[in-house]
Formats: sequence, C-alpha cells, structure tokens
Amino acid sequence: MQPDTTRATIYLDKNLHKALRLKAADSRRSISEIVAEAVRESLREDEEDIAAFETRKREKAISYKELLRRLKADGTL
Repeated sequence: MQPDTTRATIYLDKNLHKALRLKAADSRRSISEIVAEAVRESLREDEEDIAAFETRKREKAISYKELLRRLKADGTL
C-alpha cells in the first residue's frame, strides 16, 4: 500500500470481481490500481460536466421553438 492511501471496503458482484481479477492479472496491475483509476476517471468526468454547466449557466435562455430553429438552420436537424 502506498503511504498516502486509505483502505476501503467495496462489495462487487461475483462476475464483476472475476473480470476485475482477470484484468488485473492481464495488465499486471493490482485490483486497487484499476479501481482507483476508474474512480478518478469518473470524478474527472463529473468535474468537466460541472465546469461546462458553470460556463453555460450564464447563457441566455431560449425557447424550444428557437432551439429547433437554430438546429435546423445550422444543419444539425
């Protein structure tokens, strides 16, 4: 265990645990490393979503009809 880590207990479905063990063996990494990486990535995505929301909340609201008009005008719809 690395010096700046905290031990945690998680419960996994048997099949998920088996797949995780196989991935760990195949990649020569520990289950802890794989789980920590997945959690970091998930939190990073949340952080990106929050940042995008903070940026866009300053935008002027438009009606649904206006949104459709813009999407059609730029060829998205």
